[in-house]
Amino acid sequence: MAELLLREDAASIATLTMNNPGALNALSDDMLAALKAEFTRLRDDRSIKAVILAGAGKAFCAGHDLKEMQAGRQAENGGRAYFADLFTRCGEVMQLIPTLPQPVIARPHGIATAAGCQLVASCDMAVAAEGTRFGVNGVNIGLFCSTPMVALSRNVPRKQAFEMLTTGEFIDATRAREIGLVNRVVAPEDQEAETRALAETVASKLASAVRIGKQAFYEQIQMPLDAAYAFTGDVMTHNMMNEDTSEGIQAFIEKRKPDWPS
Repeated sequence: MAELLLREDAASIATLTMNNPGALNALSDDMLAALKAEFTRLRDDRSIKAVILAGAGKAFCAGHDLKEMQAGRQAENGGRAYFADLFTRCGEVMQLIPTLPQPVIARPHGIATAAGCQLVASCDMAVAAEGTRFGVNGVNIGLFCSTPMVALSRNVPRKQAFEMLTTGEFIDATRAREIGLVNRVVAPEDQEAETRALAETVASKLASAVRIGKQAFYEQIQMPLDAAYAFTGDVMTHNMMNEDTSEGIQAFIEKRKPDWPS
């Protein structure tokens, strides 16, 4: 059996590829476990400065494995406890992404539905292939996408999120960019290179500054305005005391490239 999650490291960028194309890379119990394990490893890997998340085959991710969920319902120890555990584990994986020190860029293609759309929304950025369709379609089978709603409603305007959730209709990649679910839409043949170029740009920055900034970004966005300014003022003070930051400023003054650690 092929590995469910592939990892390839090159030039300080890690590419994670969900590798179960026959099931449209569904977030099965095993896939969730593999993602959690790899994200946990990346959290402490200072050699990696950016992460790309992709899917093998014709789709990025079709959400939860419905066949597995039905089996869980019918198992002897299934039912409410099984589903509570499943959605807790999925939530843990989604919450790991913003806590990683490295920016995570989703590379969706084909479809990203339900928890697959949640996965895109949980990433820090996304570069979609033209023709990709996004949806939180659970309502079509009687299951409102309540957990995907958490990430979606923090990415797009509330009326757009609510329309997607209650109609179960897909939006295309262009619409996803218009409402803020993805950053860029590119031709399918250019997607890998364009995503890699964005990751390389991020990876070229001072890693400690990006790490500090990413953590602060997610913390301040939950705060009232005055608290956010007080908090980020302290963050910038801490950042300014970094010797590598001083080197970056001096290099700018002297019109040269900074001598930062690789």
